[in-house]
Amino acid sequence: MVFHQTLPAFHRRGTRSRLEEQGYARRRPEESVLYSVVRNELATFLARAQARERPVPRFVERELRGFLRCGILAYGFVRVHCDECGLDRVVAFSCKGRGFCPSCGGRRMADTAAHLVDRVLPEVPVRQWVLSLPFALRYRLAYDALLTSAVLGVFVRTAKDQEVLLENVDRSAF
Repeated sequence: MVFHQTLPAFHRRGTRSRLEEQGYARRRPEESVLYSVVRNELATFLARAQARERPVPRFVERELRGFLRCGILAYGFVRVHCDECGLDRVVAFSCKGRGFCPSCGGRRMADTAAHLVDRVLPEVPVRQWVLSLPFALRYRLAYDALLTSAVLGVFVRTAKDQEVLLENVDRSAF
């Protein structure tokens, strides 16, 4: 599948030489160690899991197979062209995976951080709370929505209580 798209207005301010100086290079996931391991071992991994009568969940298999297609031109791309400078590029489609693909995960993380900084968070100090769980509990939460809600409720209540304590400490410090 191939699409044609004209580059956005922000590109038009630049010139071909400026863009080439920035050194754009297409990402080549097929050359990474992670890609080769997944490509070479996925079928064996899935077959062994099936043989042990503990098949891999469908969403995990979909994520891994999507990763193998991510960034590969043979699975589809868009051609971008700038009418002003004549610049042409092909950009491979991405899997937009949420859990396994380092490229899509990194892009999603950067986009979310930029959105939060630019549009959501006010310019005031922010405190961040992180919940880490044992792997066995993580797997269980992946399948049990009620348990996930209960754990989230406990976490939110605990964080609120801690926030109240910290506010009192912060005020008494001044």
